[in-house]
Amino acid sequence: MSPPQPAAASLRGFLDAHFASAEDLAAAPALAELLRRECAGLEGSLRRLEAHLASASASWLARSADARSGLRRISRSSRGGVGARDDSGEETAAPGAELPAIVREIQRIDTIRLYAEATLQLEALVGNLEDATFSIVRQASKLNLSSVLRRASNGMERKQEKLLQAVDAVRDIERELVRISTSRPQWTNLIMAVDSRVDKTLAILRPQALTDYRALLAVLGWPPSLSSPDMEKDKYSQVPNPLVLMNEANREKYSESFLALCALQHVHANRDLRQCQSSAATSSMSDSKYFDKTACFDNGLWAVDELVQPIVSRMEYHFSKWSEQPELIFALVYKITKDFMDGVDDILQLLIDQARLLGLSAKDSWVTGMVKMLIGYLETQILPALVTSYRSTDDKAEVHSSWMHLNDLMVAFDKRMQLLADSGIQKIASISEGLSRSLSVFSIYSEHSDWLQIWADIELSSAQHKLKSEMEDETNWLYNIGHQDELDHQESTRKFLLSTREDYKAPPVSEFVIKTASLMIERSHALPNKGMKIQYTRSTSVQFLNDFFIVLHGRCDALQLSNTALEDESLLKASYAINAARYCEYVLRGWDEGAIFLEMGAQHQSSFFADEIAFLVKLGTNFLEQIMSSILLEFEDLSWDYVQSIGSSNEQNQPDGQVLDEENLEVSPGFVASLDTLSMRTTKLKLYLNSKDFLDLWRSIAEGLDYFIYSSVKWGEVKFSCSGVIQLRVDTKAILRIFKPYCLRPEAFFPFVTDSLRLLTMREADTQYLLEALKDGCKEQESCLRQQGLHHVDAKQAVKVLRSKKSGR
Repeated sequence: MSPPQPAAASLRGFLDAHFASAEDLAAAPALAELLRRECAGLEGSLRRLEAHLASASASWLARSADARSGLRRISRSSRGGVGARDDSGEETAAPGAELPAIVREIQRIDTIRLYAEATLQLEALVGNLEDATFSIVRQASKLNLSSVLRRASNGMERKQEKLLQAVDAVRDIERELVRISTSRPQWTNLIMAVDSRVDKTLAILRPQALTDYRALLAVLGWPPSLSSPDMEKDKYSQVPNPLVLMNEANREKYSESFLALCALQHVHANRDLRQCQSSAATSSMSDSKYFDKTACFDNGLWAVDELVQPIVSRMEYHFSKWSEQPELIFALVYKITKDFMDGVDDILQLLIDQARLLGLSAKDSWVTGMVKMLIGYLETQILPALVTSYRSTDDKAEVHSSWMHLNDLMVAFDKRMQLLADSGIQKIASISEGLSRSLSVFSIYSEHSDWLQIWADIELSSAQHKLKSEMEDETNWLYNIGHQDELDHQESTRKFLLSTREDYKAPPVSEFVIKTASLMIERSHALPNKGMKIQYTRSTSVQFLNDFFIVLHGRCDALQLSNTALEDESLLKASYAINAARYCEYVLRGWDEGAIFLEMGAQHQSSFFADEIAFLVKLGTNFLEQIMSSILLEFEDLSWDYVQSIGSSNEQNQPDGQVLDEENLEVSPGFVASLDTLSMRTTKLKLYLNSKDFLDLWRSIAEGLDYFIYSSVKWGEVKFSCSGVIQLRVDTKAILRIFKPYCLRPEAFFPFVTDSLRLLTMREADTQYLLEALKDGCKEQESCLRQQGLHHVDAKQAVKVLRSKKSGR
């Protein structure tokens, strides 16, 4: 672009363009007029532009002032102001106060829109479900059994197709309801309205689907005959299975029906899961990631249950004749279950896998169905009669026997059926408990806790009756001491890892109690859930054990062990009762560490047998203390005169200047009786008591004797001569010899007597030095005592002992 030309050059160019020759001067007036009009137009445009600029500026200034005023009001509103004044001084509403209301209104409108959209979508889905269900019901009236398997008839195919459409519709509805319950939990009325319509529709759809499935089974020849011609000739053979004998076309139709029924059950289960989660009724179950695939089928597959139901009427015909022989009922159920097991597994396991029911076994489901059938019969025909007899008959012996026999059959039946079920695919660990619960025939007690209590009472009564006869025989309260036990008495106690009744020297009655309680606990394992196990175990084995422990306490209490006149028979009976308590305590601690009881005790934040163990510990400790106290009192009574005379008449029979021969010196005559009795007591206790308690007991006795002898000497008042010290040392060695078989250094358990002898046998110079060092205020008293090997007596006690020595000896 070229630079602009100067104004003079531009004007010259304009004149040259219009006046190129003299003839052009005649047009000058016209050109001047033209230029005036153009200048007038330009001036007019300029004035209009100036006016527009002024108007625009004024408008901008006004908007700027409004914006500034609005911002000022918003600022004041945010700081707590409720309004602001405009330029005219009038108060106006703050825009900031209107914004939340506008936002809420927009959100309300949006929520209404979303609610309407969700409602329309659910209406369409529910409509699809109702249409499919109506179509299935309408077609049902046009079909009969003869047309079920005809190739020419497409009615069954259309019904299966409609059933699958209905299942898909339910699945879509559930997906939408889960989304709504997660994102819009407040829309409960919408969810409840949809659930109500779906439940009504499924209440029609499920019976129709089961009816069609039954019709198909009937045409296939199910149920088969429960007997074969060979059985009439006493030859056993398996009953032919119609499912195995199906041709290819019939198998395809059966497979389609089976898969459709499994799909319907699956959406049913998903609905139950979603409703349980929303109401938080089964939070523990809903936490499992496998619940929606398998745990919902823990009560069995509908398709398999329908295989079982037609067999029931035929089996009940035989059951009615065996009311007094329940073992035949269990045997028949087991036989039929086993006969059809392989065929069911071959056909149905492939279909279960095709239905993607991870973790489910055809064998498991088949066994579950048969067990449920048996539970139903027992619940309506067998157990009510037993309950009535139990409550109305005074002589309950026959009822007890029948009930115990029935439960024995149930335990054995459960084990055999579990083996059949476990022969299928491996169950996932996290869901095996749920599946096993449905396999137990003891599930019959789940809805009848009073029946469970009756069974527990019968078990307890039977065990108590047997225990009573055992306890009446006094030989069952005594432990048979063999030759080996007598030899062990001569050796040091080395074995403290006690694990058997013989190790604890417990009487046979204790082993009978443990075995009986163990059998009752083993029976509780058959119960399907933890609550029932706790109820049964508390009412049987725990109560049985507590009754026996009270008997133990009573036997010991009746011996009056605190009496100073302790008899050997009382010592023997008390020792064996304590051994029995210790053995039972050991067993209970072992049970408590088992997985089953750890789980039971977790509810109470303690071990399951915590109270029982505490009772046994207290029982053993209390009566051991009574034995120790009685022995110490007996020793004190027999040696009282002797200990009172220690140091007071040491030289009455000693010739002047004669030194006693310590090796040949005899024990003080007044001390012999007490030592003989003490030796006899400890020997008996070693023979009777278990090694752990005997170890604690003899140490406690030794410490008690040490304190008694030391505290009985009037230190500081009596004066020990050299011969008196020697006699005291001889007597001390005599008492140490009693405990020598049980410890290499028994003097360690006589610390005060040992320290006193050490002080009494010190040289005169050492005695004076130590007395000087132990004066009041000396800072090194403890150090001085430790240097002399004195670790138990304090400074004051040491001074008293040292002042009990005769000086100049």
